[in-house]
Amino acid sequence: MKTLIFTSVVAMSVLSSGAAFADETSSGSDAAKAGTYVKDSVITTKVKSKLAAKHMSTLTHIRVDTDAQGVVWLSGKAPTQDASDLAAMIAKTTDGVTDVHNHIVVDSQ
Repeated sequence: MKTLIFTSVVAMSVLSSGAAFADETSSGSDAAKAGTYVKDSVITTKVKSKLAAKHMSTLTHIRVDTDAQGVVWLSGKAPTQDASDLAAMIAKTTDGVTDVHNHIVVDSQ
């Protein structure tokens, strides 16, 4: 939980500094790459925060990665197909997400 809180604090810092990158991204310089990274990490943090808000411990074992186009990849393990589907639905309904690839393994032991 401390990691999630830290990640959220970092995301808020990134969100508040995102405007600084907005003007520089059109130049095609390294600032554009930094702006893209900020966008990717913000989307990833939003998805992780929404998963954590569901208070399902099984959703905390899911890895979230986002590319420069807003495509999210979910991986990890879930105890049921419903939990996997819920994680995918949460990701799909997150602002900035353009597509979701669900590679969560259902581990029904």
